[in-house]
Amino acid sequence: MLERMHLTIVQEVEKQGSLTAAAAVLCLTQSALSHSMKKLEQQLGIDIWLREGRSLRLTQAGQYVLAVANRVLPQLDLAEERLRQFAQGERGTLRIGMECHPCYQWLLKIVSPYLAVWPDVDVDVKQKFQFGGIGALFGYEIDLLVTPDPLYKPGLHFEPVFDYEQVLVVARDHPLAGANHIKPKQLSDEVLITYPVATDRLDIYTQFLMPAGVSPRRHKAIETTDIMLQMVASGRGVAALPRWLANEYADKLDVAAVRLGPRGIAKQIFLGARETDIDIDYLRAFIELARGSSNLAQ
Repeated sequence: MLERMHLTIVQEVEKQGSLTAAAAVLCLTQSALSHSMKKLEQQLGIDIWLREGRSLRLTQAGQYVLAVANRVLPQLDLAEERLRQFAQGERGTLRIGMECHPCYQWLLKIVSPYLAVWPDVDVDVKQKFQFGGIGALFGYEIDLLVTPDPLYKPGLHFEPVFDYEQVLVVARDHPLAGANHIKPKQLSDEVLITYPVATDRLDIYTQFLMPAGVSPRRHKAIETTDIMLQMVASGRGVAALPRWLANEYADKLDVAAVRLGPRGIAKQIFLGARETDIDIDYLRAFIELARGSSNLAQ
């Protein structure tokens, strides 16, 4: 019946575009590959592919098998890798995904002491995912997700690790720099600089501007925190960032932090993991270290 090799073949044919190319990658003859899939189709009583000239098109059943392959094969690969590492007395690699652009500096402060305590664990950080952070967890691309906006899904576990306030960062000589707090309409004439994230995932929009029906004069996206704050310091715009990050740069650049609204915007950073992995010792140790890191983010 359906075996791992069948999943691998379907996935590889889809990647390579032909049986011949997939057979070469898998170190099989084309006839062996074809025979294996034909036997499966006969056993199941359904076609996996339809031939269109020299090309193959997945049937509905084939699309389902491909979806299963994309979900299951990464899990099997990870399981085999971890078992191999355990057999050799290793711990493995902690793969961390970032959905919080400004948290990269915070993460660096966690990674350094973590590596010192866990010398047999490697750390890898990813900031781009094919299907977003939640998809990366479900797809076994990453083991931990750093995010300010957790999505609680069955099979996932999120823990808050520290609180922070989202503030407006302006040049120190900006007219708003001395304000106790600002109102949304005060940004209507400003150039708002943000990370390249959809506006429906930016707190400055969802929790401050949109409820008031206000838009900035212009919205500019910049990927790196350093360049963003250089732009702010030179009077080219304003930015919404965590207060701890604004305070860190206040000593390096002429910038100041201003509260957004009279109560401010309170946020938390969460670490998310698969429920099946949450008790892995080195993963749990990273969460505990991160939870005690609020002083590192000041």
